[in-house]
Amino acid sequence: MSTAIENSMITDIKLAPQGQLKIDWVAQHMPLLNTLKAEFERDLPFKGKKVVICLHLEAKTAYLALVVKAGGADVCVCASNVLSTQDDVVAALVENGITAFAKYGASTDEYHMHINKALDFNPDVIIDDGGDLVSTLHSDPARAEQLKTIQGGCEETTTGILRLKALANEGALKFPMVAVNDAFCKYLFDNRYGTGQSVWDGIMRTTNLVVAGKTAVIVGYGWCGKGCAMRAKGLGARVIVTEVDPIKAVEAIMDGHEVMPITEAAKYGDFYITVTGNKDCITKEAFEVMKDGAILCNAGHFDVEISKPDLNAMSVKQREVRRNIQEYTFADGRRVFLLAEGRLVNLAAGDGHPAEVMDMTFALQALGLRWISENGRNLEADVYSVPAEMDRYVAELRLKTWNVAIDKLSEEQERYLNSWAE
Repeated sequence: MSTAIENSMITDIKLAPQGQLKIDWVAQHMPLLNTLKAEFERDLPFKGKKVVICLHLEAKTAYLALVVKAGGADVCVCASNVLSTQDDVVAALVENGITAFAKYGASTDEYHMHINKALDFNPDVIIDDGGDLVSTLHSDPARAEQLKTIQGGCEETTTGILRLKALANEGALKFPMVAVNDAFCKYLFDNRYGTGQSVWDGIMRTTNLVVAGKTAVIVGYGWCGKGCAMRAKGLGARVIVTEVDPIKAVEAIMDGHEVMPITEAAKYGDFYITVTGNKDCITKEAFEVMKDGAILCNAGHFDVEISKPDLNAMSVKQREVRRNIQEYTFADGRRVFLLAEGRLVNLAAGDGHPAEVMDMTFALQALGLRWISENGRNLEADVYSVPAEMDRYVAELRLKTWNVAIDKLSEEQERYLNSWAE
């Protein structure tokens, strides 16, 4: 522990006791990780390995880091978002012997310094969220030799996978990465139910406003957008979806939502949630027609979906009216409110996804990390799907924790399904 304290860069180690309480709470509600922790303690799959984890540093990710440590790993963590870092949780990790480079509200320079400090840990395998670890490794010439020693890693989110696939398509990716976000047990549950609940948790905690009877504009109808729209409807809101994909637009309509371009939807919305992973989804043209008091927030990984440059250029006055709420006043007197600086609202202004949902995702991360640790040396540098049997195993564990049994195919049914004859 003393080595971790000496090497870490955190806000205050004295915050550790309250951070430990948070970790203890989520551990009680993450039975899948508890099962894997017992397995890892027995088998020590990461013995002698160094692992760097770059995720949103709150209680659930802290418990994942402790589970990986239980598998014999020497673990270092850094933050994937400066506003989602919980300083007390980071302190608790350090007190548990995990090296950490993170603090809430770090500057851009500090954020990148923390990533580089974590990479100086010389990991064998990594867990990334959004691709900043991988991007730094591949863009910094000083890390060219380090690229040769990393066995591989796992990527948590859609944005990171897009960046990984772009690297792979250029033939520039130097080690194998597992696309955890593309697993059924990740996007069907984490992206939909986790994002759906946690985004609205963040909005309601921050604004203390009612949702029922208002109009929610969901920008993007992927799995995260579906979850946000579903929860908005359940809270009593009228839901408008904006999309660029005609298939997803049809799906949104058949799910009972209205669909229209953002410049049209901007005339009606009370709440706006961007969930696309792309930049400039809400820009000047939409701001020009928004009603007074509109509330804007983002649930994509980076703070580029809502154009802050346009907001800054159009506003004649800005002020923070409440924690995590920035008011922009336009020349005609209209005001719009941006939550959490346009960063991930569910983590920057809340506690993120529910523990039970992240239990499935982080079980996949832990198993994916073990898989890449065991197989990375024999794999080409590419982006790999989570093995189907691993995905099913996590679902089976989830059902087991609920004491739910399901049917099994008989041998005759198996033969029938695998035969071309009747």
